[in-house]
Amino acid sequence: MSTSRATQMASKLALTLISLGVGYYLGKHASANNAPVNIGPPAETADALEEDEEEVEDIADGDLAAITAGLLEPCKMSLVIRSDLKMTPGKVAAQCGHATLACYKALVKLNPKLVRHWEQTGQAKIALKATSEDQLLELEAIAKSLNLCARSIQDAGHTQVDPGTRTVLAIGPAPARLVDEVTRKLRLF
Repeated sequence: MSTSRATQMASKLALTLISLGVGYYLGKHASANNAPVNIGPPAETADALEEDEEEVEDIADGDLAAITAGLLEPCKMSLVIRSDLKMTPGKVAAQCGHATLACYKALVKLNPKLVRHWEQTGQAKIALKATSEDQLLELEAIAKSLNLCARSIQDAGHTQVDPGTRTVLAIGPAPARLVDEVTRKLRLF
């Protein structure tokens, strides 16, 4: 290989490494300066909603800020759906949406770095079957004991199920290995 060709390759390699370093630095500092934007209801309404949620919630959260994910570690959210209720596909979709949003809202406040990681790695979600409300409650307790975000949805009872019936449990987002500790024995929905 000629000296000029070796010099060109070394220059290209150096330029590539410098570009990666600058891009990493800028990305790191840009995301650190972007605080979450509150687009929810006014503070007094949000406080009232949180009080209502606390009345419904039976199982205390663990330390939601304690969960971290490695740089390339996959994260996911599991949606555990009660198959014994025989909900229509539309009802299941609505309940899964409520559960996803409940976990997202909790974690964006308490662990925004984990939420960003989940968003940047594809926002993976998996739908799994539960056979009863007791199973949902047991899974929720296990998840919370591992410091995972877990939210079960109690239906208002306007359409297909009785008021207060727990329909779906969302667990995560969190590193897939931790979510699997709770849900590994469940079947796909």
